Amino acid sequence: MKVGVHFNFQNYGDWERFEDQRVAEQPVVSDAKLYEEELHLGGLVEPLGYDSYWCIDHHFSPYIMTAGALQNLTYFAGKTERIDFGTMVIVLPWYDPVAITEQITVLDNMLQGRKLTLGLGRGAAKREFEAFRSPMGESRDRFMESLDVVRKALTQEFFSHEGDFYTIPETTIRPRPRNPQTLLDSMRVAWISPETLEIAANAGLGMLFTNSKKWEEYQADVKRFNEIRAARGWTPRQPTVVANVACFDTEEEAWDVMVKHTGQFQESVERHYHFSESARFAATKGYKYYAEFGKTNERTTPEQRARYAATPQAWGTPDMVIEKLRHIQQMTAAEELIMNFRISGGMPAETAERSMRLFASDVLPAIHEMEGTLPESLSGRVAEAVPAD
Repeated sequence: MKVGVHFNFQNYGDWERFEDQRVAEQPVVSDAKLYEEELHLGGLVEPLGYDSYWCIDHHFSPYIMTAGALQNLTYFAGKTERIDFGTMVIVLPWYDPVAITEQITVLDNMLQGRKLTLGLGRGAAKREFEAFRSPMGESRDRFMESLDVVRKALTQEFFSHEGDFYTIPETTIRPRPRNPQTLLDSMRVAWISPETLEIAANAGLGMLFTNSKKWEEYQADVKRFNEIRAARGWTPRQPTVVANVACFDTEEEAWDVMVKHTGQFQESVERHYHFSESARFAATKGYKYYAEFGKTNERTTPEQRARYAATPQAWGTPDMVIEKLRHIQQMTAAEELIMNFRISGGMPAETAERSMRLFASDVLPAIHEMEGTLPESLSGRVAEAVPAD
């Protein structure tokens, strides 16, 4: 099984100053400092033996400061020689699909045959949709039309498009992709709602699980996803799965790190997405499912939510982490695991590096030997009846 890594580029300590717009004050930790730390950690991915590097796509807050995944990946493409890359995700409704496809093909050529997995999504943060001047209630329709444009641009040297949101005269993308079919086959979608699952499966896309639901829920998603594929005569797919990791010499330190920084990350999620505004999500086309997050938060304390979210993650001594990752693979049928070692921007970079290095030496070899299997129960295929004697 392959193991990748991603980092959040999060300035957790700057939320209050940012939200109050206290522009006369300097952040406690500058964005430049956070970038230095994350670039250092990212530079360890290849030499420590990991297989891939992934980047998230967020804008306009301390939550995740990549300002787009593809530019970040292009930097690391030039710094490395062996590892593959992935986006988690490119939020298609925010961008011009022609410009995004061009960035994809440039990176694809720079990688010179290394794999680029295109994780795609539709977004859920009001501040990002507003700043990009893209109506949030149109996100599903914009996603599907943008996907259509990207597919055309990758597979047709000259193409045009006439749709509800984009009118594109005949044009071309240069450089041409090295292998357009490989890029098409790599496309995966991250989702939370059942409706998006149905759309992704019927669109012939793959699965990217970004650690926003319980593993049991994701297991049910894999089964349903492959049932839809089977009904269309397609072969089953396996997901790429993200997990938070705290790998230390003692169980106690690992748990303390995991629960503390899971809580900080969940706080950042709320401040970025404002899931507590459940009425707004319920009133926005395509986001009714998200309204439930706010209702759940009303019934629990931050400490309860942190412990609940931290418990199923990959924390503990190396042996414990191996067993937890084996369980995650068995629950989700993952074919690749993506590790998040700096769970929140409040975690010292040195702590994340210790976890990352111990994982590489004591866990990674065992995960590389693990079989990323898909059980028949999640294949979506209906078992043939056995004739009675």
